[in-house]
Amino acid sequence: MSNANTTTKTTNNAQLYTSKLPVGAIITHCTTPGTIALTFDDGPYIYTPQILDILAEHGVRATFFLNGHNRGHIDTSTEIVQRTLMEGHQLGSHTWRHLSLDTLPYEEIIQQMIILEEAFMRILGFFPTYMRPPFLRHTPVVLGVMADLGYHVIGASVDTKDYENDNPETNWVSFEKFKREVDAGGTIVLAHDAHQYTVEILVENMLADIERRGLSAVTVGECLGDPSEHWYRAER
Repeated sequence: MSNANTTTKTTNNAQLYTSKLPVGAIITHCTTPGTIALTFDDGPYIYTPQILDILAEHGVRATFFLNGHNRGHIDTSTEIVQRTLMEGHQLGSHTWRHLSLDTLPYEEIIQQMIILEEAFMRILGFFPTYMRPPFLRHTPVVLGVMADLGYHVIGASVDTKDYENDNPETNWVSFEKFKREVDAGGTIVLAHDAHQYTVEILVENMLADIERRGLSAVTVGECLGDPSEHWYRAER
């Protein structure tokens, strides 16, 4: 585990980061016209490979905000992590344990980020520059940590709340919410690869609707016009 004091002394390296996107500020909408970004939180999990299969069948890319230890464990899911990256999807941080960051002090928020960075380094040799706070909860302290660590903070303008409808009887509620919020101009979509009926029903429905609208489903980085070489870093 990294020492928080050591970590905070090295965060000035974040100023060397060359992306034009802000750090430590919530981003909720795409800026590239005609794009929409599907994002999946809480993996890697047993359903992630099935989502990857569906995305490959449709020829689209998405963004996965990973936890270290949530429903699954990143260190026992290395093949899923590697496959996700190799198939052109973007990886982001969702913290190590999916704790509500707004309840934690500065040092503990840093640890939740750094421990997951270390796991990414073990698996891939680099770690993401994008993150999403669990439950979308943040405070000035949370955003201050992300600014210090050089993270782009991704929110959502379409929240499917698929965790409330993880069954075949009510999954349509999440799909209707998706359509309404896209109609209202939403472009960054929040769903989860840890729920069975998101995988079995919702993803196909969302992709069909995106195709009907003539939109391109891409990664968050792409929808923000951020070149892929800015999505990861190999040292702090």
